[in-house]
Amino acid sequence: MKKITSLLALLTSITLFAQSPCSGGIAIGFPCDGYDLQAKLYLWDMGASDGNDSWGWTDPDSGKEYALVGLDNGTAFIDISDPVNVVYLGKLPTHTSPSIWRDIKVYNNHAFIVSEANGHGMQVFDLTRLRNVANPPVTFTEDAHNGDFGSAHNIAINEETGFAYVIGAGNQNGGPIFFDLSNPLNPTNVGGYSGSGYSHDAQIIVYDGPDTDYTGREIFFGSNEDQIVIVDVTNKNNPQLISSLSYGSVAYTHQAWLTEDRNFILIGDELDELDFGFQTRTIVADVSNLDNPTFGFQYFGNVSSIDHNGYVVGDKYYLANYSGGMRVIDISDIANENMNEIGYFDTYPQNNGANFGGTWNVYPFFESGNIVISGEGGFTLVKESTLGIGEETLNGFSMAPNPATNEITVRSEKSSIEKLTIHNMLGQLVYEKEINNSLTETINISQLTSGMYIVTINNTTTQRLMVN
Repeated sequence: MKKITSLLALLTSITLFAQSPCSGGIAIGFPCDGYDLQAKLYLWDMGASDGNDSWGWTDPDSGKEYALVGLDNGTAFIDISDPVNVVYLGKLPTHTSPSIWRDIKVYNNHAFIVSEANGHGMQVFDLTRLRNVANPPVTFTEDAHNGDFGSAHNIAINEETGFAYVIGAGNQNGGPIFFDLSNPLNPTNVGGYSGSGYSHDAQIIVYDGPDTDYTGREIFFGSNEDQIVIVDVTNKNNPQLISSLSYGSVAYTHQAWLTEDRNFILIGDELDELDFGFQTRTIVADVSNLDNPTFGFQYFGNVSSIDHNGYVVGDKYYLANYSGGMRVIDISDIANENMNEIGYFDTYPQNNGANFGGTWNVYPFFESGNIVISGEGGFTLVKESTLGIGEETLNGFSMAPNPATNEITVRSEKSSIEKLTIHNMLGQLVYEKEINNSLTETINISQLTSGMYIVTINNTTTQRLMVN
């Protein structure tokens, strides 16, 4: 099966997939709802046979965005500043041997990478090196390495304090190892917490929630296989367990993320769909009182696929859902126990079953709105659909055909067409025409290359145009 998948990836990667709208529930063969494909690279394109986690970096000097994608044999770096013409800059090879588990986080313009490969330790990579890469893709070298531990499942970083938390290693009974990153090229081991056993994933914040007893404290929310643990890690020499939380039908407490108001935590159990036959389940707990967190309710998704990693941005919960792809859930009314799926992009069209194929991680934190999806399907970049496709009438204007190849015809139901402009997705003007009070105008677009464009009529009405 792997050989067939690799061959298909090789054949398909000859064509650069970019700017493919979600039209009729499909974007070049991928099921979707409300999210368009920006770009895609297959594992073959990055010289790998498996993919896993991902994260992102925005260059503070240029504002350019970069995707960091975990592979079985290293970490890929992709320039996504032009999201429809992404550039695979190259790969940092694994420190020791390949592994399907690799995790990356970012602090102070450096990437910190761990893996379950034997003896891997922590790789440190200076991300500013991505600014000037000649003749990509290249093979990068690590800028520093810490070998205080061997293999580790995961790493979490509190960017506000500059501390990294290596979790799932042999040290500290599998609990977090604390690293001071004030000198990124020399991560310093300053202790750890072993009191609650193995942590699989974690979110760490300087607490700014409703429980004023802990305001300003550094709080560790750990997903510890069969429970959530809440630990005060402000004093690295004396971390203190605040409380723990269990829930019904536990199989494997995998990952969790707080809502932005800190009232709730959304918990993913990786094995409950397999063990109990649930549809995709998210457990919601009330953590407004850190000393006494309580089970709230359960949200069941529209598919039976296994949930993996989920993150909150505003009132949306972006969930990597393995064979179900990325699912986007509205949590604006979570206080009233209401959650509702509002979109998805499925990188695994084969099925939506309870298996481990498909989407491992999503990274939804870029200011541009571009979202990285990573996993078995390689690297996928998507963005929320904001404008209509097809012969849709907006403010009395319609445009067809769409998608188009040689020409489009713009029609007005009432006011005349006076001016039409076309911009590419970088905001560059590629076509402009002054029109003399016409209700119908045909525009030759044969000079435009394939991709997505924004058509503006009379400086007010904007429609999206797909050029084949």
